[in-house]
Amino acid sequence: MAETVNKKPAAEKAVKPAAAKEKQAKPAKSAAAPKAPKGAAQHPATGRRKKAIARVRIVTGSGVITVNKRPLDEYFALATYRQVVRQPLVVCGCEAKYDIFVNLNGGGQSGQAGAVRHGIARSLVKVNEADYKKLLKTAGLLTRDPRAKERKKYGLHKARKASQFSKR
Repeated sequence: MAETVNKKPAAEKAVKPAAAKEKQAKPAKSAAAPKAPKGAAQHPATGRRKKAIARVRIVTGSGVITVNKRPLDEYFALATYRQVVRQPLVVCGCEAKYDIFVNLNGGGQSGQAGAVRHGIARSLVKVNEADYKKLLKTAGLLTRDPRAKERKKYGLHKARKASQFSKR
């Protein structure tokens, strides 16, 4: 038996690529994301908290923090999260000394803020281990927080939540 293949008319084929090109066109961004200078020494580090992972690069600069190509104030709306992110810089007293570039993925806002804090602390140690390591260690910023969501167990609603006890 010979199988027949349904072929589309040439007119339909010509229309599809034009429609695909329209979808691909994206509006240009007005403000370009700041990039690290080519010759500047970069100090990379990775920070983790819950399910969030932050890849941090520190460069000598003016104190600008960029998260996923957006300013810190735009990325983290709550002031508490911005305070958490800046905590290692405040402890070391170098808020306006370094530019920080962060790539974040995974987790929620709280976990992401904690991951950025951990990454910044680790990269500051790479910048100047003699001065910063003791300060950051005593503040507890170099320790990775091991707490994560507990897995759900069978027979329970959540990790530990059971259904209401019934006597009869």
